[in-house]
Amino acid sequence: MSILVNSSTRVVFQGITGSAGSFHARQCVAYGTQVVAGSTPNRGGETFEAEAPAGTQVKVPIYDTVAEAVAREGADTSCVFVPPLGAADAIVEAIDAGCKLVICITEGIPVMDMIRVRRVLEASGARLVGPNCPGVITPGQCKIGIMPGHIHRPGRYGVVSRSGTLTYEAVGQLTALGLGQSTCVGIGGDPVGGMDFVDVLGLFNEDPETEGVIMIGEIGGNAEERAAAFIRAHMKKPVVGFIAGTTAPPGKRMGHAGAIISGGKGTAKDKIAALEAAGVRVAPSPAEMAKTLVEVLGK
Repeated sequence: MSILVNSSTRVVFQGITGSAGSFHARQCVAYGTQVVAGSTPNRGGETFEAEAPAGTQVKVPIYDTVAEAVAREGADTSCVFVPPLGAADAIVEAIDAGCKLVICITEGIPVMDMIRVRRVLEASGARLVGPNCPGVITPGQCKIGIMPGHIHRPGRYGVVSRSGTLTYEAVGQLTALGLGQSTCVGIGGDPVGGMDFVDVLGLFNEDPETEGVIMIGEIGGNAEERAAAFIRAHMKKPVVGFIAGTTAPPGKRMGHAGAIISGGKGTAKDKIAALEAAGVRVAPSPAEMAKTLVEVLGK
């Protein structure tokens, strides 16, 4: 069992005809992901060509709507590469069409739009990863997003992160140490989004193919504190943490829209303290995330 995505996942790319969408769709097909359809309004009937791992050319049909892609190609997952002002509608369209998982890469979606998406999401039973995230990869099986596939290796250690760049850093370190990954999930750092640390940690906790987890947080919000409470109460597997933004001054926006300290809350110090109180070993620097996991595992 792999969490969220695997070799059977059937993906529709929303915005596949845009420059970013087409580039990353080709990368996903080349990795071996089953990209079964694209969706762009008024482009239905066209095809999208990409090269599969065996070197064969595949032609991906494009439909005007996600509902057509679900009905005709059996798509069960959507990857959203739609510009910010249309991205919320694209997420809702995928949910309404019956996609059980939506992965939204788009950055800069207005917060009020995402509040509307949350209402739809909570009533649907679907899952959303993102927005403003790198996506999800189960190494050797399925890559949906913008992460560099070549640094990943199949293995038994999960990664969940608010930061895309630090996700790649953790993965690169694990791979360099000969430790593969079960699934890597970039949840994004926007203030209103889909799955959070607790959701993903819960899946890792029940996944027999995951033996330990690296969790990467950052300043702003209370997602890490809620994760710490979940880890203390429920987590059966070792979790190693890292919190980015330890040198950020209060009130200074750092990177993600959600990475801001406000009202004296959301500081790196508070998050590290909460995680350590829950038994999480927190790496002292981003260069030591995998090394810290190895130490905790006793390998």
